Amino acid sequence: MDSAFYVIGADFGTDSVRSVIINSRNGQEITSSVFYYPRWKQQLFCNPARQQYRQHPLDYLEGIETSVRQCVEQAGPEIAKRIKAISVDTTGSTPVAIDKTGNPLCFMPGMEDNPNALFVLWKDHTSTEEAEAINRHAEKYPINYLQFVGGIYSSEWFWAKLLHILREDESIRNNIYSFVEHCDWIPYVLTGGTDATQLRRGVCSAGHKALFAAEFGGLPPDSFFSELDPLLKGFTQQLFTRTYTSAEQAGTISAEWAGKLGLPNDVVVGIGAFDCHMGAVGGQIEPYYLSKVMGTSTCDILVAPKADMENKLVKGICGQVDGSVIPGMIGLEAGQSAFGDAYAWFKNLLSWPLQEIEDETLRNKITDNLISRLSTEAAKLPLNEKDELALDWLNGRRTPDANQLVQGAFTGLHLGTDAPRMFKALVEATCFGAKAITDRFIEEGIPVKGLIALGGVARKSPYVMQTMADVMNMPIRIHSSEQTCAAGAAMFAATAAGIYPTVEEAMKAMGQGFDKEYKPIRKNVSLYKKRFKRYKKLGAFAAR
Repeated sequence: MDSAFYVIGADFGTDSVRSVIINSRNGQEITSSVFYYPRWKQQLFCNPARQQYRQHPLDYLEGIETSVRQCVEQAGPEIAKRIKAISVDTTGSTPVAIDKTGNPLCFMPGMEDNPNALFVLWKDHTSTEEAEAINRHAEKYPINYLQFVGGIYSSEWFWAKLLHILREDESIRNNIYSFVEHCDWIPYVLTGGTDATQLRRGVCSAGHKALFAAEFGGLPPDSFFSELDPLLKGFTQQLFTRTYTSAEQAGTISAEWAGKLGLPNDVVVGIGAFDCHMGAVGGQIEPYYLSKVMGTSTCDILVAPKADMENKLVKGICGQVDGSVIPGMIGLEAGQSAFGDAYAWFKNLLSWPLQEIEDETLRNKITDNLISRLSTEAAKLPLNEKDELALDWLNGRRTPDANQLVQGAFTGLHLGTDAPRMFKALVEATCFGAKAITDRFIEEGIPVKGLIALGGVARKSPYVMQTMADVMNMPIRIHSSEQTCAAGAAMFAATAAGIYPTVEEAMKAMGQGFDKEYKPIRKNVSLYKKRFKRYKKLGAFAAR
C-alpha cells in the first residue's frame, strides 16, 4: 500500500486559479485543475482607461472550491485521506478592505458593486498620486522607511492602494476595519477565521509591500502615516505586529471548508505568499541565481545568505526581506509591470477588425495563432542595430526605479515596418527591460550567476527565450514543471505540515529539475549590446 503523504498547492493568477495535488515524497503531480474567474473574464469592475483593475472575492472563493474539489475527486478517496496540507500563492500586491470579521466590504448590503470594496489587483495603477505622496513624505524622516523596498514606493503596493480608496470613497472610510493581502486572506478563510485581529500575515506580503521590517520594530509608526494623511490615523493598530514565514502554519482547515473541498479535518493550512516567491521555490532557486516567473508581468526573485547582505541595500527594486522566499535567507524581488501583457496588447491591437467576423470558431482560430505566427516571422528577420525600437513600459515600470507614469513607445517606424517587425521590437524591449533589472543587481554588488525561467512564456515561447538569452548574454534554464508556482506552494505545504523540516529539503525531494536550456548566440550578443544602449537612451528621453 502506498504510504506517501500528499499536499495541495493552489496558485491564484490574474485570470485563473490552478490547484494541484502532489506526492510529497517525490514531487509527482497526481491531478490538477484550473478555474477561470467568471467575473474577471467579463472585466467587471475594471476600467482600463483609468488603469483600474479590481477582482471580486467570489471569483477566488469559487475558484479554490471548484479546482481543489475537482483535484480531490480525480485523485480518489485513497489519496484524499492522505492529504496533509494545503498552501496558496497569489498575485500581489492585491489587497482588499475588510470589516472586523475579516469579510471584504463588498459582502455588506449596498456595497456589492462598489469597485473600491473589492480586491485591488496588482496591476491597478489608480494610486499613482498616493505613491508619489508617500515618496515625498518619506524624505522628511531621519529613518528611511523605504530603504528595504528599494527606496521608491510603488502605486502597485499596499499603502498607496489603501490611501487611494480611503480618499476616493466615503463608504469605505465609514466601514473599513483593516486591509489585507489576497495571499493572507485565503488561509484565514480556509481556517474559518471570524476575527480580523487573529489574521496571520506573511512576512512576504508584509515586508515587500507594507513596509514591515524588524529594523523598525515592525511597521513604521502610526505618526508616519497620520502625518501623511489623517485618514490613515490608527491604521497600524488595526493591522499586525507579527509576521510568519510560509514554512509556518496559518492553522487547521475548518470543518466547513474541509467539507467543501472533500479534505480530511486535520489538513494543515500554510501561511500564504506571492506567486513569484513560491514559484521560485517550485523552480528550485539557488543563491544568486535569478528566478524569473514570466507571465502577464514578470517577477524576478533572488536569494542571498543573510551574512552576505549585511549593510547592502539594493536601490530601485521591490524590496529585500528576511525569509520572504526561504526562511533564513534574504529574498530580493524585482520585476516588470508588463511582459506577456505587452504581447497580449499587440495581439488585441491587430485583432480589432476581426471582431466583425461572426464565426467564433474562425475568429478564435486566427487570433489564437497570432502570437505564434508573429514569433515565427520575427525570428526570420535579420538583426540590425538601427531596427525599429520599443519601450516595454505599457503598464508603467515596476523596476528598476518604480514609475507607473512612464509609458510605452515605438521609434524608427517607416513604411516598410510591418507587424512582425513591430513584434520583434516589442519582444526585444521586454528583454531589455529584464536586462536592466539584472544590471541593477550587479551594479549594487549582488552577483547574478545564472537565470532560471518559469511560467507560460518561458515554456511556450522559444523565440522570446532565445532573444532573452542573447540580450542577457547568459544561459537560461527552463524548469520542467508547468506548475512551478503551485508546486512551490505544495513544497511550503509539506514543510508547514512537518513532512520536511526545511524548505530546502522539500525542494530537494519534490523538485522536478530542468528540461531545456537556451544559450546565447555569440553573433547576436554584441549587436544586442548596441541596441540596449539605444533602448536606455530612448527610455531616458521618454521618462523626462
